[in-house]
Amino acid sequence: MDIKSTVEKMQILLPHWIEHNHNHEAEFRQWAASARAEGSENLAGFLDKAVATMATTNEILKKALTEVGGPSKAQHPHHHDHPHHHH
Repeated sequence: MDIKSTVEKMQILLPHWIEHNHNHEAEFRQWAASARAEGSENLAGFLDKAVATMATTNEILKKALTEVGGPSKAQHPHHHDHPHHHH
């Protein structure tokens, strides 16, 4: 696999990963609030740490996206659906 091929793939994948992580951050925050409301402060704290770590991960992924020249201008031919279970 040549470098250009990887760069082109990253121009498509990185924005998807960043958005996907944002969705998880929101979900983690909701679950942390639920845990906190039920008195599970330790659990909520772990979820809060996961949110903070995911935010740091996204900052790194944004730097990687800049490194590859930003998002792809080409139309992405398919969607990546990731079902999530909400309780």
